[in-house]
Amino acid sequence: MKILVIGKGGREHAIIRALKKSNKVTKIFCAPGNGGISCDAINVPINEMDKEGMKSFAKNEKIDFVVVAPDNPLADGMVDALESIGIPCFGPNKKAAQIESSKVFSKKLMKKYNIPTGDYEVFDNADNAIDYIKNQNKYPTVIKADGLALGKGVIIAKNFEEANEAVKDMMINHKFGESGNKIIVEEFLSGPEVSVLCFTDGKTIKPMVSSMDHKRALDGDKGLNTGGMGAIAPNPAYTNEIEQECMKNIFIPTIEAMEKEGCPFSGCLYFGLMLTDDGPKVIEYNCRFGDPETQVVLPLLETDLFTIMEAISKKELEKVEVKFTNKYSACVVLASPGYPESYPKGITINGLNKDGQTDDVTIYHAGTILENGEFKTSGGRVLCTSATGSTLNEAIAKAYSGFNKVNFNNAHYRKDIGKKALEILNDK
Repeated sequence: MKILVIGKGGREHAIIRALKKSNKVTKIFCAPGNGGISCDAINVPINEMDKEGMKSFAKNEKIDFVVVAPDNPLADGMVDALESIGIPCFGPNKKAAQIESSKVFSKKLMKKYNIPTGDYEVFDNADNAIDYIKNQNKYPTVIKADGLALGKGVIIAKNFEEANEAVKDMMINHKFGESGNKIIVEEFLSGPEVSVLCFTDGKTIKPMVSSMDHKRALDGDKGLNTGGMGAIAPNPAYTNEIEQECMKNIFIPTIEAMEKEGCPFSGCLYFGLMLTDDGPKVIEYNCRFGDPETQVVLPLLETDLFTIMEAISKKELEKVEVKFTNKYSACVVLASPGYPESYPKGITINGLNKDGQTDDVTIYHAGTILENGEFKTSGGRVLCTSATGSTLNEAIAKAYSGFNKVNFNNAHYRKDIGKKALEILNDK
């Protein structure tokens, strides 16, 4: 099978390295890919939003299967475009991708079908939103842009001044473009946070190993929100009892709700959960693999990834047993100086071999280019070191050991990835 993976980040690199293990896969292309991905697949210089370009390439190259990984092309109907010319895909169509591309859609879905989530109100006028926040006078409060914002369209405001600034940034200053035309003001939920990625074909749903993301830029969960600075799996706060509760009250009801709304979901559905005192509640849905959660979940997958994806495209997931190892996994992101705000590009990366890797750990490339045999930075999140171990401590230590060799000038990374998870384990 000839596979095309659409995307250019660390998540796509992790998907490609997992697909490479399949004896059904003979050739992998990636559009547009990055420096490190070029060592594991053939990069194709097509923008990930270019539907006509993708269709033309897939047709000419006789591609057998396409994995659409990022949120933007999914929300824009890339799957619809490719399936219209008979090419099977992994990923939801445009209608189903609304579960992520519109926070208003997803919150209304949860309310209508009694899926547990925080209380909220929707606004399309900044003054009305600010008046509501002032009258509620409850802090912290959560302000979300309706549309996609690279994982950065959520502000947790600790006081009125921060809330006021967030509303104005989204709705008046258009910090996130059209994504901020509507906003949600939402109840702040507290408790351990859990990410659960699920394989689903719209009828059957099979959860993957749980994980814990680290969104803030700095140690101690300080600094700005990022796309994610590291992750661990499985998440020790997510017990078997909680998993059963989520399956019954959240996972299955969500799949059934999407079916009833006429937009059955097929692909990877991501559940961002908060384990509150009142039970698990949904913070957000994503219509695709998370980043960097994918970089800790897929290394634990024992079942052939392509077999799962193919079964989903054929609506036959119930026939596949999805198995994971009992190990732990950790990954740490090495980011450009200044990320998640402005940052330089083109900094030489030291310590990688010709395959973009190093001994002992797996390196997933997120924002790199390969120029004259030299890897250089080209994004905010640059590399992700990933490792597995028989204990969480071992996995974390191995992931961090990657930075003994791999580095670049003024790179920064969090030094406390997995610390919260270890505290939970030690309390058990």
